[in-house]
Amino acid sequence: MKIFVVGASGRVGQQLTDILVANGHEVYAGARHPKSTNQNVHPVEFDMHADLASLTPKLAGMDAVYFVAGSRGADLLQTDAFGAVKVAQAAMNNQIDRFILLSSLFATEPARWAGIPGLASLTDYNIAKYFADKWVIDNFTGDYTILQPGTLQDVAGTGTAAINVTDGGDNPIPDVAAVLAEMLNQASTYRKVVTMHSGDTKIENLF
Repeated sequence: MKIFVVGASGRVGQQLTDILVANGHEVYAGARHPKSTNQNVHPVEFDMHADLASLTPKLAGMDAVYFVAGSRGADLLQTDAFGAVKVAQAAMNNQIDRFILLSSLFATEPARWAGIPGLASLTDYNIAKYFADKWVIDNFTGDYTILQPGTLQDVAGTGTAAINVTDGGDNPIPDVAAVLAEMLNQASTYRKVVTMHSGDTKIENLF
């Protein structure tokens, strides 16, 4: 497949790109400052502050689009909220049916934020993700999937995870990337919000 990864230079995006390439896909790596030495990765300049008319042609010809960009609190409105919406709109403008969005644990359930360790300090981020997630749920016409992991950790991956969780938890970044890649062709995740944290199930057996 031809896959566009928005946020390909980020912590999750770099690892997701590597997995997708290893799985035989042709990856277009969208980032503000794109670069790659992999011949199967095509760097594409992608600025979340650009308007929809400018972003739409960049997704032309793709079979699937991932949005895994994040500003880490520095640009919540333009990147984490409206950036995700514009990418979803650009995908629809190109008749791309498959859209996978990386979000935050329970982003669509504000009543739970105060009761989950670690979420209370991320309120502004979760608000941004709430509006992005809700827009996709209410408006995206194709097969979206929204992955809502718990706290991301810069540690080695385990190759295992738990999904559809109802409590808080941490996630090694490599495991989040692996779950995102595994979701690509999993019909059971289409038009679904999937929560996640560390667990004991092998990622290839989650779906």
